[in-house]
Amino acid sequence: MELEVRHLRALCAIADAGSLHKAARQLGVSQPSLTTQLQRIERALDGQLFLRERTGCRPTPFGRTVLGRARPLLAEMAALVADARAQAQANGQRLRIGSTASRALPGWLRRLRRRLPDTETTLVVDVSANALLRMVAAGQLDVAFVHEVEGSPLRVPAGLQVRVLVEREPQFVSMSRAHPAARQPVVDLRDLAGDRWTVDPSVDGEWDGLRRVFAGAGLDPPVLHADYHTAASLIVSGEAVAPCQPTSGPREDMAIRPLAGDPLAVRLLLATGPGAYAEVYADLRAAYREAALRAAPYRAWLHRAGSPLLTAA
Repeated sequence: MELEVRHLRALCAIADAGSLHKAARQLGVSQPSLTTQLQRIERALDGQLFLRERTGCRPTPFGRTVLGRARPLLAEMAALVADARAQAQANGQRLRIGSTASRALPGWLRRLRRRLPDTETTLVVDVSANALLRMVAAGQLDVAFVHEVEGSPLRVPAGLQVRVLVEREPQFVSMSRAHPAARQPVVDLRDLAGDRWTVDPSVDGEWDGLRRVFAGAGLDPPVLHADYHTAASLIVSGEAVAPCQPTSGPREDMAIRPLAGDPLAVRLLLATGPGAYAEVYADLRAAYREAALRAAPYRAWLHRAGSPLLTAA
């Protein structure tokens, strides 16, 4: 694991807040997600950074050393971003896009490039929708395409304009091609009760949403916390199953299937700062429709649901 700016920012937030709970609230993430991130950082640095006590967290001597190096780096990075932003504004137009992972991104960028040939387009992809929304509010991004897990509302900063792209996108399940349930066009959640599930706890709301679905179905399967790349290896080897976007592309070693009753879903949103972004939204909608119709299981689901995406221009 390589340390990134967001990792340093998380360490400083924990030190300043004095507790993981308070730091998680300040960063707009869940406490389990921040705890997992801290554990990964400590493993990468091969040392304990904080002492966990009943009253909160305080840096270890090693942690104070790391924080002493992290704070100046963050200050330098903030200055670098400010200078780069000023230079870019002086050199011409640009559109700064943020997004959680989506198969619609290539088509969206392609359309924007054709529509805005004289505009420099940049892209930031992050697993945290809340982090992207904060970047729009801070003026670091112009727009952010994010998903909101059903039952886990995002923390939308004041002043942002939010448009709904898809009110309820069902989440499908990915599994090994050899999984018995892969023979079915639609999978009942109970048919996966004996499987281990894998989920990335750093994705805002994903673990909470899955846990609610399990509780509602009276299930308590074992869960593995892993990033997307590790999860894919576990899935194709038959070690686990996982929720996934319905636009997920076809793979020879992995089956993508809808869940009966669509118990798990997200809302797709485009958040923007000040300015007119109607054309950006239209291009995103067209790109999403393209990605949706390209995925055979999702296309079949859209036909069964009579979705307006099938007839949208």
